[in-house]
Amino acid sequence: QEKLVESGGGVVQPGGSLRLSCATLPAIFSIYTMGWYRQAPGKQRELVATITTDNSTTYGDIVKGRFTVSRDNTKNTMYLRMSNLKPEDTAVYYCKAWWGLEYWGRGTQVTVSS
Repeated sequence: QEKLVESGGGVVQPGGSLRLSCATLPAIFSIYTMGWYRQAPGKQRELVATITTDNSTTYGDIVKGRFTVSRDNTKNTMYLRMSNLKPEDTAVYYCKAWWGLEYWGRGTQVTVSS
């Protein structure tokens, strides 16, 4: 059974917006810190944003001011709202949850292209 399921990726023009979702089990969502990472072709996986169970957030420098991470406790889902997207944001975006153990989703492709 998949512990983390991402959705919401797609193709968007530069300057556009997308919202990614990461759904998980209640037992994970209620305890684990969660975050978004991304990996572009030929590059290492990098931090995008993290959010704790009490909604404390951190962001990678490359997305500060453009991306917003949030959690919906009623849906056991984490979101990443991405605005003012740039071609260099093109990557596979992964959801991660950790608290001792760690889990990764399979990723969702985001392509920013005109």
